[in-house]
Amino acid sequence: MADLRTNLAGIVSPNPFWLASAPPTNTGYQVQRAFEAGWGGAVWKTLGDPIINTSSRFAAVHFNGQRVAGFNNIELITDRPLEVNLKEIYETKKRFPNHTLVVSLMVEPKRDKWHEIVKKVEAVGVDGLELNFGCPHGMAERGMGAASGQQPDLVEAQTMWAKEAAQTPVIVKLTPNITDITSTALAAVRGGADAISLINTINSLAGVDIDSWNTIPHVGGKGSHGGYCGPAVKPIALHMVADCARNPGVNIPISGIGGISNWRDAVEFMLMGATGVQVCTAAMHHGFRIVEDMIDGLNNYLDEKGLASVSELIGKSVPRYADWGNLDLNYAVVAKIDTETCINCNKCHIACEDTSHQCIERHTDEQGKSFLQVREEDCVGCNLCAIVCPVDGAISMVEVKGTEEPMTWNERQTAVAKLTEGKDADKKEAV
Repeated sequence: MADLRTNLAGIVSPNPFWLASAPPTNTGYQVQRAFEAGWGGAVWKTLGDPIINTSSRFAAVHFNGQRVAGFNNIELITDRPLEVNLKEIYETKKRFPNHTLVVSLMVEPKRDKWHEIVKKVEAVGVDGLELNFGCPHGMAERGMGAASGQQPDLVEAQTMWAKEAAQTPVIVKLTPNITDITSTALAAVRGGADAISLINTINSLAGVDIDSWNTIPHVGGKGSHGGYCGPAVKPIALHMVADCARNPGVNIPISGIGGISNWRDAVEFMLMGATGVQVCTAAMHHGFRIVEDMIDGLNNYLDEKGLASVSELIGKSVPRYADWGNLDLNYAVVAKIDTETCINCNKCHIACEDTSHQCIERHTDEQGKSFLQVREEDCVGCNLCAIVCPVDGAISMVEVKGTEEPMTWNERQTAVAKLTEGKDADKKEAV
């Protein structure tokens, strides 16, 4: 059995699975139940000046029979007094000394406010702090959360203020509601952050009730944008984690968040640079016991791969993630249809004919049986047919060995520039 322990900037955890700062970590009762179930750590729901929440506050997007493909909320930070939270944090850490307990914080962008809350929280015994610069609604309208997290100068300054008072590692939680996530990641590094966590939730409106015309959710007939999370945001989160991990300036550990629902998702995030992961929506959907499957699945995967420690996964796929300009333009694959497996549903033919490159043809064999075949010389290897095919293994994408040497767009442009320079030089000599 592999070693599942992780070390995020000095914060040691028995396994890489943490609960994210959210409704599941609102009270000591919940966090203690989570630790009993097997979660390696938890990030306590964001502390600050207590607020008043609304009713209702959650909504979900269901898709094609799947419940909670996406999750939307307009809930804010803690609505319980700071003293009550601190008492429960102390009791929880005392009862579970070997589990990771990080506390999320959000206050006004003022140095004295950050010094004050950092000292109060660390006094009750925590393993680390997470600065919430990501909440996209409610708190942002008060100048906190994403309002701060979208401004690199404020991310840098507030990180520095927290670090001035902190004795434990400081994690900066980044908002995805920004053009370039690395700009704020680099600002966190400049401010002295020990680690970053991402992503927080994405600006969203879950839907509109077409009978009542109310937004979903609504509060007495009025709605507001909220934060979107759950499986639907995983590709966005995975990209942003990878973008930070491959940036040489962001040379601090990463805690991955966003749509992580099982051990496979966790492996993907770790391969793309995360030291560990945080989970919220999946726990809200299925309960704390899902961590048992996560732990078992990860253990089995590591054993199958012959890896002694989960830390051996971290960042292994990062070198394979590049800008488009560094992809080989001469690499080629084509689709091949296994006629024995194909059920002749015609999905691939329709998709290719209507929306791709019209290279799948329907033929009839000598026995009069209909079959589909790819005209390989016109196939561009877009993958669409394999994506829409409902039968695993019926369509495969096969590499075609070409005669051209590998060449990226960037290399091509460099070669073109040199050729142009050479021609210009020849013209000057001729003159």
